[in-house]
Amino acid sequence: MNNNSHGEEHQREKESLDSRFNQTLRNVQGLLKGRSIPGKVLLTRRPDPLDNSGLEERSPSYQRSFSQNDAGTIYDMDKSMENTNNSDSNTTNKLRSSTSNIENNAKEVHKSVMDARATDSVRVTKFTRELSGQMVILERLRELAWSGVPPYMHPNIWRLLLGYAPPNSDRKEGVLRRKRLEYLNCVAQFYDIPDTQQSDDEINMLLQIAVDCPRTVPDVAFFQQAPVQKSLERILYTWAIRHPASGYVQGLNDLVTPFLVVFLSEYLEGSIDSWSISDISSENISNIEADCYWCLSKLLDGMQDRYTFAQQGIQRLVFKLKELVRRIDEPVSRHMEEQGLEFVQFAFRWFSCLLIREVRFNPTITCICLNILPFKFCLIDKLVLPSIFLVALLDLFICSFFCLIDPFHLVTHLWDTYLAEGDALPDFLVYMFASFLLTRSDKLQKLDFQELVMFLQHLPTHNRTYQELEMVLSRAYLWHSLFNSSPNHLAS
Repeated sequence: MNNNSHGEEHQREKESLDSRFNQTLRNVQGLLKGRSIPGKVLLTRRPDPLDNSGLEERSPSYQRSFSQNDAGTIYDMDKSMENTNNSDSNTTNKLRSSTSNIENNAKEVHKSVMDARATDSVRVTKFTRELSGQMVILERLRELAWSGVPPYMHPNIWRLLLGYAPPNSDRKEGVLRRKRLEYLNCVAQFYDIPDTQQSDDEINMLLQIAVDCPRTVPDVAFFQQAPVQKSLERILYTWAIRHPASGYVQGLNDLVTPFLVVFLSEYLEGSIDSWSISDISSENISNIEADCYWCLSKLLDGMQDRYTFAQQGIQRLVFKLKELVRRIDEPVSRHMEEQGLEFVQFAFRWFSCLLIREVRFNPTITCICLNILPFKFCLIDKLVLPSIFLVALLDLFICSFFCLIDPFHLVTHLWDTYLAEGDALPDFLVYMFASFLLTRSDKLQKLDFQELVMFLQHLPTHNRTYQELEMVLSRAYLWHSLFNSSPNHLAS
């Protein structure tokens, strides 16, 4: 009887320990993702510094395990950890038996992080080599930019990809100076004039732009600064006046924001939440406006039919998207038809705003990250882990954290691919949006009409990751290669 009682007590103790341990792991993972904050964390600093000499002797008592499924992603963890200083030898043995594989997993994670950094270093070298010559070979630059551009190189490379800056470096300064002066002359001619010299249509268009500017990225304080909204207003009104076939259409205000963020980054540092337009001289503000105007013009030159009356260009693309989804994922297509959902109800905005609203991070998550950053570093510093695992955790956290600092981080990466596509962008967008939609294939098939409309019009943005975007782009590239040159394959 006593043996049975002792065995049950031993089993309960083991289960309690395993549960506490697994919850602790999930909690630390959650912290790395910036998704959860534990109510209480009880951790004790090691009394002696951790060094490599005694690592093999001491590490078994403090090893932590995570599954192979967790190793490729940014992981999930759940609870807090008990003070380890007072653990007795029985607890230590149980902990050792349940966590024996941590060091190998940690080495693999650390190696993958270092490999990624090495790859980034090689890519930066390639970009630098392409840009250092007198004549930039645009085809090679497009091939490099398709997979992403180093952030500090965005302004120069985007100007080149759009054809705003010439590939000949000797002509660059002169061309930019002339184009910026031309923009200022347009502003003086069309915008800086009294209302009495404007037609009723022009006044109404300016009023509509003035209404839409405060709605542009409303959850980022920087875009609510009055000078920023005035710059947006000048850019949009000048573009609309010089393109009378389309004029101003709602959605154009969203298309300016990636250009504005990228060109402002040449003058402002840190997170966009800390930016102030007052830190930039009026001359530089004029240059930024001009660059945004000309880049917007170059972007829309190949797809202006989307913004003319009735926006026939977008309607054609929406129909192509519907046919592509039917060909690739017939169950999703059939379910949406059975529920009576039309693609135009959600895809129209995707094509007019190029997924900016769907991909951009919610800055609330950024604020959470900023608030708990010191706590995270304190937590990692106090974790009693092998040094190589600490480095791996820290690397993963840094990668995750800095992706969240900039709400436009994924937008600019997505637009690297857009701009690298050049004239083929309108066709590529159909495959891009199909890939984006079908990442949620399983969930879509479980929703009724109302739920489908609400979900697709208000897609969650707080958990969007770089890896997810890479997968979406990769599938879009594959489908584009398979179907774009063989349209008969899409026949119903």
